[in-house]
Amino acid sequence: MLGSKKPTSGGKQSVFGNSGSTTLLSRDTVVVGDIHFSGNLEIEGLVQGNIIALPEQDAFVRIVQEGRVEGEIRAPSIVINGAIEGDVYSSKHLELASKARVHGDVYYTLVEMAAGSEVNGILKHVVDSPGQTKTPASTGGVPTKATAQGGEGRSTVGKVD
Repeated sequence: MLGSKKPTSGGKQSVFGNSGSTTLLSRDTVVVGDIHFSGNLEIEGLVQGNIIALPEQDAFVRIVQEGRVEGEIRAPSIVINGAIEGDVYSSKHLELASKARVHGDVYYTLVEMAAGSEVNGILKHVVDSPGQTKTPASTGGVPTKATAQGGEGRSTVGKVD
């Protein structure tokens, strides 16, 4: 099921999460300002600022159904089941669960979108070049329909049913 990745037997971690520490922003918490983190970050409350994973870290962000971010999210692995007003940058794996609402552009390497998730902005696939930062995939500058395998597109509603 989306958003419910569990450690496998033998203590190994799944695609999401890592063995680092976990920071939880509870439901009634409001953070004003940027968050720079490593490890796991779980958002149940409101963040009015950017969420940025420390460089060279295997970081994971989860925005739960009641969670909300008003700013950018930049992390390798991200699961969204809440509301985002800002751009999302995932260099590894992005999961948009059924209650995800993104009002901004989404830059991803690998994306999973559940039925009911919404993206109101551009979906843009990025590729990793050795020794360089992420760059947009070339499509000749022509917008194309977004797919789970990659591509780029623009959507005014962007709802997956």
